Amino acid sequence: MIEVVLYVFAAIALIGTVSAAFQRDPFDKLIGIGVLAAGVLPFVVVRGYLDVAVAVALIVPVTTIIVLLVCRRDGP
Repeated sequence: MIEVVLYVFAAIALIGTVSAAFQRDPFDKLIGIGVLAAGVLPFVVVRGYLDVAVAVALIVPVTTIIVLLVCRRDGP
């Protein structure tokens, strides 16, 4: 059963990777990177690095929001 879940998370990570690689718009690219991080995070937890998983879970959404706000600005 756990293998099926890991395959699902691997598919999510691959979808995020392909999405980030082929998107041209910065907003879409950041969403793909967020999906990639969501797919990779369970593998970090399975390896036992819970402190790293907590740090990634807190840092990725905050930095994504900040970068989206920076990309949205229309110049000076």
